[in-house]
Amino acid sequence: MTSSPTRLSIDGGQSGIRLRLTDATGILTEVERPGVLTDRPVVDQLADLTVQLAAETHTSIDELAVGTSGLTPAAANPDGLLVATASAGVSRVALAHDSITGYLAANGTAPGVMLAVGTGVVVLALSDTRVAKVDGWGSLLGDAGSGYWIGRAGLDAALRAFDGRSPGTSLHATAEARFGHLDELYMRVQADPKRVSLIASFCRDVVDAATAGDDIARGIVAAAAAELAHSAASALIRTGWQAGTPARVGAVGALATHARIVREHLVAELARQAPGATLAEPLGAPLDGVQSLLDVTPSHPLRPFIFTAGVDPSL
Repeated sequence: MTSSPTRLSIDGGQSGIRLRLTDATGILTEVERPGVLTDRPVVDQLADLTVQLAAETHTSIDELAVGTSGLTPAAANPDGLLVATASAGVSRVALAHDSITGYLAANGTAPGVMLAVGTGVVVLALSDTRVAKVDGWGSLLGDAGSGYWIGRAGLDAALRAFDGRSPGTSLHATAEARFGHLDELYMRVQADPKRVSLIASFCRDVVDAATAGDDIARGIVAAAAAELAHSAASALIRTGWQAGTPARVGAVGALATHARIVREHLVAELARQAPGATLAEPLGAPLDGVQSLLDVTPSHPLRPFIFTAGVDPSL
């Protein structure tokens, strides 16, 4: 290994994939690509991107760090990833679910709980000896409080208003302006191969409507915050935390960090469901968490959840 290795860090999400190339001097380039497709092997997609970026930048990549959604222990294949990216120069690989990299971005290696809220949602709590992951079960079975969850609830509210099944809401007109005639919306969504991202894109409209005072939208945002706080409390309890004990809640993702009305509801719900837990600004961006994967010490509780190849386990 060279004294100043070139490291490619990849943050793979459903809405977008961010890649950062660094060396001892700092960031060489940072780019974004379309999101991972969950109906294809995720690791294969990220290996292809690595080889492509090496060719585009005419750079030999020494180390590869990957944090991605849609990664199960069975699908994690660091040895295969190492082989697939060897042509790009890769000799060390670290691969983890984005709950791990999100935690490192939010809280570093210290105890606490992380909320990663984007198109999906995953929650991870950490004590000195225990790790607990909550949700991250995807759009069909989980991701409670996520951008997709809010977007879908907003479209449901729009369709209910269209049908006359619920009180009026500004979401009715907003959905129609964005998607066209609502009696055709369900066919358009179901036919779109990126339907999850499409539905999640309506989250911003729901948040904007809630901020403007729409009662239906405010109820959706409040319900999402309650789900997120419930997941955070559940994760903390599984690590041995007790109500009233201080705990840092690091949130990553634009929905949790930049949407003021979501943060306000989340602060209130944490006080109700997890007294002692305090919402805090993340220590870094998601890519910062990915970049630190290869630097987590072997004795740290998160280390068993980081899959490596070409790395001496004693280091």
